[in-house]
Order: sequence, then structure tokens, then C-alpha cells
Amino acid sequence: MDNLQPIRGTRDILGEDQRRHSHVIATARATAATYGFDEWTTPIFEDTRVFARTLGDTSDVVTKEMYTFSDRGGDSVTLRPENTAGICRALVTNGLTQSLPQKIFYAGPMFRYERPQKGRYRQFHQIGAELIGPAEPLADAEIIALGWDILNGLGIADGVVLELNTLGDVASRTAYRAALVAHFTAHREALSPDSQERLEKNPLRILDSKEATDRALVAQAPTIAPFLTAEAAAFYDGVKQTLARFGVPFRENPRIVRGLDYYSHTAFEFVTTQLGAQGTVMAGGRYDGLVAEMGGPPTPAVGWAAGIERLAMLLPQSPEAPRPVAVIPMGDAGEAASVDVLQALRRAGIRAEMAYRGNMKRRLERANKIGARAAIILGEDEIKRGVAAVKNFTSGTQTDIPLADLAAHLAE
Repeated sequence: MDNLQPIRGTRDILGEDQRRHSHVIATARATAATYGFDEWTTPIFEDTRVFARTLGDTSDVVTKEMYTFSDRGGDSVTLRPENTAGICRALVTNGLTQSLPQKIFYAGPMFRYERPQKGRYRQFHQIGAELIGPAEPLADAEIIALGWDILNGLGIADGVVLELNTLGDVASRTAYRAALVAHFTAHREALSPDSQERLEKNPLRILDSKEATDRALVAQAPTIAPFLTAEAAAFYDGVKQTLARFGVPFRENPRIVRGLDYYSHTAFEFVTTQLGAQGTVMAGGRYDGLVAEMGGPPTPAVGWAAGIERLAMLLPQSPEAPRPVAVIPMGDAGEAASVDVLQALRRAGIRAEMAYRGNMKRRLERANKIGARAAIILGEDEIKRGVAAVKNFTSGTQTDIPLADLAAHLAE
């Protein structure tokens, strides 16, 4: 039989990698809870229309990267390439558009067929937060502050910079779009084929192009600032002022855009150079039109998503695996009593293990191999006296501890 390997762009997450992965999720989950966010879990695959309708038919994700297939019933389903669309679908499906605001945290796998590279996989994982309902600049600042606090909680904020921009309101974007069309039409022949197509359908998407020829034209393109209405400019000022009150540092980057019409006002990215070339570790913005795209009423919303793999790579050190205690029974009486001791320790929240076979020497070797912090030795004599001999591997000392006090002693 052939040596089976993981599918290209996927990987097994084991050992130290899993501890880093879990630490990112646990830190984010705990921080989000302090902000009043509840966790939602949506399906890994959805009706293809959930994504095709919301990501745009000219986006690379929809045209090149989605894992889409027909199921046995003939329905088109797609493995989720991102989760904001699924969250908004769940909001509408479950009748929660009348119960706002909703503050939602999520964590889980996403899928995109793209070229695997450092920190990027075809099955990758994200954490994310969505604040649905509030239309005020405070909501934008608060969700950004949540992201900043998560980065601080992970100990990686020093190497990350928040970049901020505004997409304005509908009137601002309409005027800006016209200016972009004029700029890129004048240089149409120099645009890549994809961007020539975007010029007809969605010119803001050209600003996201990675093609070198397109990037040169994008650098010369107008920014949105001169086209902002007074209301849009005031909203942006409100976001910046509130971020300052939250104590979140930022720099403005007028080149951050979102190509779809349901995005408005705030767009932001947390970026780092610690993974080689500048990379984005967390990105988001305001998407006031997305819930309506899902069939719900017009509903303000703002949120972000972050790649767990990239955040895990930035951790300054790996979380240590919890050191267990090893239960070492001697003789038949010890074997019988050890099960009771094991379960009592586990119920007290103490990680406890026992080698299944072997003499005292082999079981002690096993205890060392698993990195045990202590060995609990149970023989006939200890059982008669109602104690366990506890050998502390850090200090090298051995002490008799009453069985009733064993959990409390080890917890110390």
C-alpha cells in the first residue's frame, strides 16, 4: 500500500504546534468573553450562494479558490472560505435580526484552494469577532480594541501595527469609484487581464491586485479622502478619537480597501514584518449591507478575522505541556487501589497517568519519559497505612501523604 500523506496544503497539528494553536484560541476566547461576546459555531460547508452572493463574482476567492462541489442530492455546496457570511446567514436563519446587538466570537477551519506558503494552508484556521447591530463609531473602535487586546494577551502586539482607513458612505464611494474608473481607463492597456475585467465590473477590486503592473498604477491612483462626505469624514474622525481613548495605536493607510458594495466606513488591518515580507495577521471592517444580502433587513455590522496559524507562529514561546503525575502501583493490592487514586486526582483537575505494565524500575522510567513532576507509589504497606509515597522529581524528595490529602498536596 502506498505511503499515505496529508493532502497538499493541509497538515497534522500535533504536539507543540497544537499547544500553540490551542493557546491562540483559548486566549482569544477568554478575551472576547470579557467584552461580552458569545461563541457561535456554524457549519463548515454552506449553500454555495452564501459565498458567491457575498464575496462577489469577480473575487479571486469565488473564481479561483473555493472548494465547491455537488452533493448526492445535486445541490451545490462550498467549504467555507471565510466565516462572516456564515455568521450573517445564521443571524437571519435563526431570526436574530430583531435581537440586536449580537456580539459573536468564532474559531474554526476555513478552506481555500491557493498556493500553500509560509503560514498559509488550503485548510487553515481563523478566529473572528462580529459586532452586529450598532451603527456608531464606538462599535468599530471597540471591536478593534478587542483584537488589540487579544494580540497583547498573546504577547505579540509589540511586533504588530494597526493600519486604518475609511471607505466612506455610499455617496463617498460613488464619487471615488468614478475617479478610479477615469484613472484606470486612461491606463487600461497596462492593466492585467483580470484587472481589465474588474474595471468593467468592480474597479475597487483593482486596488487589491497583486500583479506588479497593476501595483504601479494603484500607487498613482487617487485616494478616497478628497471624496468623503462631511458625514463620512465625521464618522472616521469618531473612530480615530475613540481608538485613542481605548489606547490603541494606529497609522493611517489610504490603500486599504474592500471591493464589495456592502462594505462601508472603517477598514483596518493588523500587519507585521516578523513573518518575512509584511503580512496581515488580522483584518476587518464595517459591512453594513451584508445582512441584507442574506435576506435580512438592513443591519449595521463590523468585524474582523485572524489567521490562527500566523498568530501561532508569532508567539514568543511555546506553551509548556502540563506535567502529569505518575501513579506507580506495586503488587495486586496496589493495582486495585491505584484506579481509585487515579480517578480521584483527575476529578480534582490533576493530570494523572499510570503505566499499564512493568516492574518498579520500568514504571519509573515511563514516568520520566512523560515528564512527570511526581510519582505516587502505592504498595501493600502504603495502603495499610492509608498513605501514598510521593516522590517529587523536581526536588528529589519522597514523602508519605495521607490518601485523603493527596489531591490538595499535588495541587500545591
